Formats: sequence, C-alpha cells, structure tokens
Amino acid sequence: MTTTGKGARAQPSPSLHLHEDGSHDGDSPNLLSGLTDEEYAEVCAVSSVQQFAAGRTVFLQGDHHDGIFIILAGQVRTYYTGPSGREITLAYWSPGNFVGGPEIFGGSPHMWSGQAIRPTQVLHVRGRELRRLIERLPRLAVALVEALVHKGRCYSALVHMLGTRSAAERLAQLLLLMAGLDGHRGPEGVAIGRTLSQEDLAKMVGSTRQWVTTTLDRFREQGMIEISPNRILIRDEDALRRFAG
Repeated sequence: MTTTGKGARAQPSPSLHLHEDGSHDGDSPNLLSGLTDEEYAEVCAVSSVQQFAAGRTVFLQGDHHDGIFIILAGQVRTYYTGPSGREITLAYWSPGNFVGGPEIFGGSPHMWSGQAIRPTQVLHVRGRELRRLIERLPRLAVALVEALVHKGRCYSALVHMLGTRSAAERLAQLLLLMAGLDGHRGPEGVAIGRTLSQEDLAKMVGSTRQWVTTTLDRFREQGMIEISPNRILIRDEDALRRFAG
C-alpha cells in the first residue's frame, strides 16, 4: 500500500474551532508523529487509503460507524445537522488529526458528518483493527488518548461559547482566532488568510448567513474591520477583542 504520509506525520496546523483566548484548545495533537517507521507501516498495512474531492462527504451523520479516518492530506470539516436542516460546524481539521469519533471502535451511528474542504486523503482504520493496534502499540494508544482529550476540549469549548457568548461576540472571537492561526500582519492591520465564506462563518457561530453579513457590516461601520471579496482585514484588533469579551 502507498500513502503520502509526510504531511500527516509532521506537526499539524491547529484545528480551527471556537475557543477562548489563551486556552490550549487549538493545539492539535498528531496521531501519527510519535510512531516509528515500523509502527506506521503496521498501521497502514491494516488500513485503507481513501481519496475525496473537495466538497465530498467523508462520513455522514446517522450512517453506520466503523473506525476512524486519519487525515493524511487536505482538510475535513466536521458538523452536525439539526432536524430543521441547519448545520453547526465543530472544527476544520488538518493532517495528523483524526475524524469519525467519538465511537472510535464503531458500532453506533455517526453523531457528526465529515466533509472534505479541499482534495483530501485519509487513512481509514476500521474499529476491529484499531482495537488490535492499540493493544500492541503503546505509542499509538497514548496518541489516541491525547487526541480524544483534545476533541473533548473542542466539544466543551463549543458548548461554553454557545452558552456564554452572544452570536456577535462569537463572530468577533472567530475572526480573532482565524487571524491568530494564519493572519498576515501589515501596516493596515491583520489580513485573514482563510477563505471561509459568510455561510461558513455562520455555521461556526450558530447563526445565519444574512445575520453574519449584517454583523460584519456593523463591525466595519465601527472601524474594526474592512471587508473585500477576497479577505477580511482587522483594522482595530484591540477594539474587536474588547467586543468579543
């Protein structure tokens, strides 16, 4: 079996999800980086590599669950769809992370859905094989526990933000987090490099695209940001941070 593997075994970029400033919730552990070459080969030998074009579903909420998907390249968005059809995004996951939890050994239906945001390659480890692997490979077992702890923090952070911040405060905080992850600081302010649409932003803060459009315009009128078709420029980072709480 041939896998790319290089991106997945490097230090991953932090996952993008809502959390408080100064917390470690954005620090994503790498499930594969601590494995020896022999251990990594053993994982690959009992797994299957799957390719997904941008926009394709990796797994679907409610479908049968059988194991996890380790991201080798690309990016996966995990989200929940309510009875009304509205979605809320948990996170955008980078190589080195796994998706498909929390029932890592399979059995129950998927509680979330996963979507490839760009061309994505994953390593699918079925539940039965994963159980056998962690019984033999202590490094993999420890890495999996660390990854599950991180995901638990992500879920908790989302609940905390939804319960204690207004939607406008959540949007301000999301812009600050995006700027901190891969914004570009210049004389005019911090340009956000991520290409999330206003619909994507709405799904992360638990609102609608129309509300996000109106609120971004309000931030602009208050001199905190500038908006163009290709970027959002944070002009007054201190004011935006004060607004976020």
